[in-house]
Amino acid sequence: QVQLVESGGGNVQAGGSLRLSCAASGLSFSRYTMGWFRRAPGKEREFVAAISWGVGGTYYADSVKGRFTISRDSAKNTVSLQMNSLKPEDTAVYSCAADRLTAVQTMRVRTSHDYWGQGTQVTVSS
Repeated sequence: QVQLVESGGGNVQAGGSLRLSCAASGLSFSRYTMGWFRRAPGKEREFVAAISWGVGGTYYADSVKGRFTISRDSAKNTVSLQMNSLKPEDTAVYSCAADRLTAVQTMRVRTSHDYWGQGTQVTVSS
């Protein structure tokens, strides 16, 4: 049974930092592109960042480029999202997703994914 379990969400003031983690189990982690998505209240889900299987190329939404960093640890089967310089508009439920052997650019535009986590709330106050 595949599970993606996020952690690390919380409340932070604008300008602060948070680090999200997603622990994956039940899948061949090295063969999956991993991504982070978010959904703010009343808005559509949006792509945040992705890191590819294999060489680990990364891809970011313009809104987070330069502030967020995605990374993966194949020894621990985890993917992390370091979020710096947080803004109130970053407030959302953040979820990780996994797509097998998929390019990061493709993950951004796909409307469905192989596996999803349950999400973790990030709230940034001004």
